[in-house]
Amino acid sequence: MTEKYSYNPVTDDIVSELQSIVGEKYVIFGDAEKLEPFSHDEIPDRSYAHMPEVVVRPDGADEIAAIMKLANRANVPVTPRGAGSGLSGGAVPIHGGIVLLCDRMNRFLEIDTDNMMVVVEPGVVTADINEELEGTGLFYAGYPMSLETCYIGGNVAENAGGGKAVKYGVTSRYVLGIEMVTPTGEVVELGGKLVKDVTGYNMVQLMVGSEGTLGVFTKITLKLSPLPKACVDLLCLFETVEAAISTVPKIMTGQGIIPTAIEFMDKHCVQAACEYLNESLPYAQAGAMLLITVDGEDEQLVTRQYDAIGEQCLACGAIEVYVADNYTTSERIWKVRRNIAEAYGLISTHQANEDVVVPPAAISELVMGMQKLAGKYDIMFPAFGHAGDGNLHVRLVKNPDWSMEKWNEILPQAQKELYALVAGLGGLLSGEHGIGHKRKKAMPLFVSEGYLNMLRAVKRGLDPNNILNPGKIFDI
Repeated sequence: MTEKYSYNPVTDDIVSELQSIVGEKYVIFGDAEKLEPFSHDEIPDRSYAHMPEVVVRPDGADEIAAIMKLANRANVPVTPRGAGSGLSGGAVPIHGGIVLLCDRMNRFLEIDTDNMMVVVEPGVVTADINEELEGTGLFYAGYPMSLETCYIGGNVAENAGGGKAVKYGVTSRYVLGIEMVTPTGEVVELGGKLVKDVTGYNMVQLMVGSEGTLGVFTKITLKLSPLPKACVDLLCLFETVEAAISTVPKIMTGQGIIPTAIEFMDKHCVQAACEYLNESLPYAQAGAMLLITVDGEDEQLVTRQYDAIGEQCLACGAIEVYVADNYTTSERIWKVRRNIAEAYGLISTHQANEDVVVPPAAISELVMGMQKLAGKYDIMFPAFGHAGDGNLHVRLVKNPDWSMEKWNEILPQAQKELYALVAGLGGLLSGEHGIGHKRKKAMPLFVSEGYLNMLRAVKRGLDPNNILNPGKIFDI
């Protein structure tokens, strides 16, 4: 049986209570221009946007707990929000209500070098963590591609991945403890500074990737790693997509080396990003590129490893291998990779961004299948992403000659075939961007009703009034 939820509007009395909790200057209400930035995330298609009724900027667990208790009493939905850099609509208030913005909670609470851990608030910009750790010999290995803008709270909520996940894994590997406010307004602590913990269910990992539907994070304890002493990037040019993508599993198995990153970019992606940045990488001669990173504790070892990988790429048909062994050259090529999404955002707002993931060994079959779909539907199908871990960011971009009517007819057909291709390869709907409300209709194509019912049971148990970020991941 499907349960239906309806919500009350935000009234002047509710706004007054919110102001009494956080202070009048930290409440935005009745100003459409100031509210509009919180109606969307980074999805180019604004059809996924929805205006909040009020934005509240709390500063601590007690204030958030009071907001959640008020929201339950008043039957008003609450949508937690970090930097708004997501790509799934997860921070979009699709039922209106309250947006709970965590930007004021941006403090470093503790850097514990003895335990190799750091405790931060959710509004800390991810890139600032390693800046703060400079000189300690430690670093935070989580590496989402938007690390310069995203907040660590959003990374934990989405279980963000990124370019270095081949070697270092995704965010969940590093979250050891969480202080959070439950949907009903209780402050609870999960885990802590513990490398091992089987004291009950693994609630920390349940919360990581829960997309703001099960709790609001107020403190996060992260595991740190020794800082590598050497790091080198290789930019490997291939004549064809087939040659580039088929090289990936050979790198992983042929040399016995686990690279830090293996990023794939087809020619169209590189060209778009270079034009966006006014950059001049030698993309004209290449149909695709691999960006490969190797790091480690010993410069000689790293040199031997990147030499071996470079030779493997040349043996697989690479037409050129460029070595970037300093920050300036490495940043130059990584900047191209990081800005592909922004470049396509300027090319067209009429596109669908997908985040599919398959077993790493199936990545070449996925890319070849996507090329066939591009030809079949006559649309741009640029692909880029984390080839080393099977996660590609696929964009279905409208043919500029088409009417919107034709685009709206063709897009669902192409998406359905893409999803079928991914599912047939043992893949799933999202590798790191999350489901949000953008992808939730496609969930039954990939997971069983029994699995969805397990998720619903957890949600109902922790959020009986369906107050916290309703309408995301699945329908109740």
